[in-house]
Amino acid sequence: MNDLQLNATAIIEVFSVLFLIYGLIIISGYIFSAFFSIFEIRDYKRRNNFQDDAALLQSANLPAISVLAPAYNEEANLVENIRSLLTLNYPSFEIVIINDGSKDNSLQKLITTFQLEEQEPIHYNHVATKKLKGIYKSKIKAYKNLRVIDKENGGKADALNMGINCCIHDVICCIDVDCVLERNSLLKLIRPFLNNTKRVIASGGIIRVANNCIIEDGRIIEVRLPRTFIGKAQILEYFRAFLMGRMAWSRVDGLLLISGAFGMFDKQTVIEAGGYNHNTVGEDMELLVRMRRVMREQGIPYKVGFVPDPLCWTEVPESTQVLRRQRNRWARGTVETLMLHKKMLFNPKYGVLGLLSTPYWMFFEWFAPIIEFVGILFFIVLMLLGKINFLVFMIFFIVIYTFSILFSITAIFFEEYSFQQYKKPKYMFMLIFTALLEPILYHPIVMWAAVKGNIDLIRGKKSWGEMSRAGLGNSGKT
Repeated sequence: MNDLQLNATAIIEVFSVLFLIYGLIIISGYIFSAFFSIFEIRDYKRRNNFQDDAALLQSANLPAISVLAPAYNEEANLVENIRSLLTLNYPSFEIVIINDGSKDNSLQKLITTFQLEEQEPIHYNHVATKKLKGIYKSKIKAYKNLRVIDKENGGKADALNMGINCCIHDVICCIDVDCVLERNSLLKLIRPFLNNTKRVIASGGIIRVANNCIIEDGRIIEVRLPRTFIGKAQILEYFRAFLMGRMAWSRVDGLLLISGAFGMFDKQTVIEAGGYNHNTVGEDMELLVRMRRVMREQGIPYKVGFVPDPLCWTEVPESTQVLRRQRNRWARGTVETLMLHKKMLFNPKYGVLGLLSTPYWMFFEWFAPIIEFVGILFFIVLMLLGKINFLVFMIFFIVIYTFSILFSITAIFFEEYSFQQYKKPKYMFMLIFTALLEPILYHPIVMWAAVKGNIDLIRGKKSWGEMSRAGLGNSGKT
């Protein structure tokens, strides 16, 4: 019996040390990301504070852009969203709406509103897609840069591939049709493609939360905080992800993800990589990883740009159920991408991607929620066995809790240092109060959703899950 007790005690000590080491490594990673991010934001502000977008707008040398926007059952807001896209400040661009087999009246509404007429369906077969049903263009001169593609339903990735086959320009900008773009968003996002000695294959920008903001004619008139705690918590999450996470990865040229809501790509590189993969629910991340892998394997010097301006505003889930579905899908997409490109893991051939980026995503994005969940179960077992030193536990809990709050407050400071979108002082106090509650009330939800995503992936789940939205049309209204 004594031997069993000794073995159990040894096992408990080993697991406790492993959990401690893992936690310390994660904390160190967060500290380093904050360190790199502040320098990247500072340098960006220095480079761009005195650059005039209006002067850039008058340039005759800017590359033309095809804006690709998949739409599925978006009848309620589609017309207003397209009107907003048509007013973007850019000298030469086309809007390509891909109707992905909508079951509502989306297509007919577009035909009527914009006086569309069917054209001869000329397109390329760069990447395989579902069947093309028709291509429409407006008879009205004011809408000459609008085209609507009608196709059989195949999902977002398939719709974007159809847009790639049908668009006419060499730079593509892939967006969610229900997002709100800043008027100068294309001008800012194209900057990494200009005057660069390397081949720029992609460029991404910061995504912000539009819930409860006042929106008129497709423009953010007043930035407000969401009404719900879940919405506010996601603002903090987006601050940490974009201002501290992706800024740091951009600094070391290790960025693996450009948001599917708003990203710009070199079309030829996308085609060479094979287009979007419709067999994964994380098609945005998987495409960028595959593009970077292709460039490394071909030995072509390249660059992935990141613009820390708030260029795109999107609606985030404000119900626990929809949030869980979204994070479930994100977790599955992350694992699928890492598995598809497991050859890159710890492979020096892929430089920063192989030795730093993909291992980090595996250990701290994929494994983190699983290890955290196992740690909670481990704690419960120890508590039932009477093996918990509650004084030591409380010390560790307070340290971790305090660090998570300080990290969120640092992210808020980065927002104030950079772009100051939330003008009212009360918003800052509300976000700080949210940071106090987030580790206890919000984090367990997304942790369990990620764990469930891994379980669903093992069970073979492939669907996105219903992502119902309240809509941004009434944002800011009581």
